[in-house]
Amino acid sequence: MDSGTIPGAGESPAFSLFRRDPSPIPVLIAVPHAGRTYPAELLGQMRDPAGAALKLEDRYVDLVGQAVAARSGAGLLVAHAPRAMIDLNRAPEEMDWEMVADARDARPGEPATARRARGGLGLVPRRLPGLGEIWKRRMTEAELDARLAGIHTPYHEALAGELGAIRARWGAALLLDLHSMPPLGPKRGVHASADFVVGDRFGSSCDGLLCAAAFDHFAASGRRVAHNRPYAGGYALDRHAAPARGAHGLQIEICRSAYLDGALREPGAGFDAVAEVLVGLVRRLASEFAGQAGAMRQAAE
Repeated sequence: MDSGTIPGAGESPAFSLFRRDPSPIPVLIAVPHAGRTYPAELLGQMRDPAGAALKLEDRYVDLVGQAVAARSGAGLLVAHAPRAMIDLNRAPEEMDWEMVADARDARPGEPATARRARGGLGLVPRRLPGLGEIWKRRMTEAELDARLAGIHTPYHEALAGELGAIRARWGAALLLDLHSMPPLGPKRGVHASADFVVGDRFGSSCDGLLCAAAFDHFAASGRRVAHNRPYAGGYALDRHAAPARGAHGLQIEICRSAYLDGALREPGAGFDAVAEVLVGLVRRLASEFAGQAGAMRQAAE
């Protein structure tokens, strides 16, 4: 199912949902940061389109998600709209209003600019380390509203709807919000950096037994994994994960050097191995989750 609209991109959908009915496992994979549909007008507003895209995108992690969903039976929600246009893992309130030419400091009823927005990575990214300011000019409120209405709002409505459908079938649902990260440090030696980071909002977005199962799987696969640092999860988990109501969520970050080439631009030799690890993770969590969903729901009630 294709849905949403990318302003300036004709009929290109903002995202696609791939699902089997009925769902064979209670797991939904979401990929919010790998979109590569850049309208010409948007590219014309960027100071360094190629450089910014390379830093902002979770480069080709949508292809990882597609491979994992196809082999595991998980549902898959993939954004096609680029993160440069709007960040689907940020709340609408996380906007740097200095970027909007005709806006007040903050809209009525909304909190002041959030920390991440001030740092340059808010609802619409503003600046990047090593590149500086992304945009040649400030945007208008009309442009921002079009992005919210065409991309952000329908994406999260689709995400909520699919999780609701899974909960209706299974009694609970598990969201895996899939991302990629630049290498966190050297990959060799005693202090080699992690291949994966599992985020659960410091224990608030997912049942601890499921999180423990994820760590057990990565350890059995011989992969280095970190917990919540430096990525604990964002708006997707804050909005859609509510363990007390049977909605669980984990953010999974994959080191780009694990599945991309040496330049971190194209799929590399490690792509299939990473997909295999994640297929095993989904199957493990689905097995654990399906067996515990009823018990967790009863405990919550």
